[in-house]
Amino acid sequence: MTMTTRVLISGASVGGPAAAYWLARSGFDVTVVEKAEAVRGGGYPIDLRGVAVEVVARMGLLDAVRARHIATRRVTAVNRSGRRIASIPAPAEFGPSGPTADLELPRGELTALLFEASRDHAEYVFGDSIAALQQDGAAVQVTFESGRQGAYDLVVGADGVHSNTRRLAFGPEEAYHRYLGHSFIGFSVPNTYGLDREVVLANSPGALAALYAAGSRPDLHVLLAFRTRLPERAELADRSYQRRAARAAFARGGSWTDRLLDALDEAEDLYVDTVSQIVMPTWHRGHVALIGDAAAAPSFLSGEGTSLAIVGAYVLAAELGASDPGSAMLGYERRLRDYVRRNQALASTSRRFLIPATRAELVLRDCGLRLGPLLIRSGLLDRALRTAANAVELPDPPARWSQQAGRRIE
Repeated sequence: MTMTTRVLISGASVGGPAAAYWLARSGFDVTVVEKAEAVRGGGYPIDLRGVAVEVVARMGLLDAVRARHIATRRVTAVNRSGRRIASIPAPAEFGPSGPTADLELPRGELTALLFEASRDHAEYVFGDSIAALQQDGAAVQVTFESGRQGAYDLVVGADGVHSNTRRLAFGPEEAYHRYLGHSFIGFSVPNTYGLDREVVLANSPGALAALYAAGSRPDLHVLLAFRTRLPERAELADRSYQRRAARAAFARGGSWTDRLLDALDEAEDLYVDTVSQIVMPTWHRGHVALIGDAAAAPSFLSGEGTSLAIVGAYVLAAELGASDPGSAMLGYERRLRDYVRRNQALASTSRRFLIPATRAELVLRDCGLRLGPLLIRSGLLDRALRTAANAVELPDPPARWSQQAGRRIE
């Protein structure tokens, strides 16, 4: 690729701005298109682990991310009436091998940092999206929902698990969708529970009701996840259906979950989806490439979706900056395949912790929580997570990249 290569990135959440930053460092002419009217704020807290933290450091954003670190103090399991069963206490006690080795911050704050780091080097177009793609062998002809058109040497899909770019270039989502057996509903409630930097879990077999206090904020994040058949698209869009499904799943959840179900009936910020992964045989086709959840969503059960997006954006840009497009795409996939596989595999282990399927699994999980401090000190609790989070060697920055550090953002 030449220094005048035009790149279009679809999506301005995490992977899109990260890719825009690194591709612009290579001198590419980068445009980011986002269907929302502005960078989206809010959202659940997310984690950055392993090599993803190194990528953030190379962007010059590590201090800014650390300043926003939530530092969750404990995870607590409660019974049907809300009485504490077991908990893992303050992770700060356990040193660099424990959860404090990660960085945790609200998704909207990370998105804002990435946008600020890349906005001076890439063009952002909000309130628009890709309507059609046509590859002619030399470039991609793009038609936007607004009616405008453009030709690009490369289109990067960073538009999430339900990627429109993937659908247009690779075909229907169903071909790559791996359903993990659960639906989930997210919404917020006032923090009348007095929680501060804490996660509270209430389970019945196959169902999870969780409260997440991201610091001492006035609102709490609620997550309801429950085993169900694969919902139809129309059912996912039907809020009344999802409310009925949640009530059926938590029919024997007790007074604690009943309180959350009552709040669900009044919530106006519902987010509903399936617990799923995206598994693809290739992440590129011609002049179209995918990163992040669009390429390989691991599901929230893995806790690694944000890290995969950050690392994927860096690796793709590094490969493109160092070699011709064909070799770069092959290098991108070759370098990341095992990393993605290991992180997607985490969902199975995490499911047994977060959503035990049987009464026996639930009892074992609660026993594990009681042994949590010992397991963390021994390094056994998060060994697989640490291995997966570091299971890729980051390429060196291409020679054409500026040696100047990324713009420091406070």
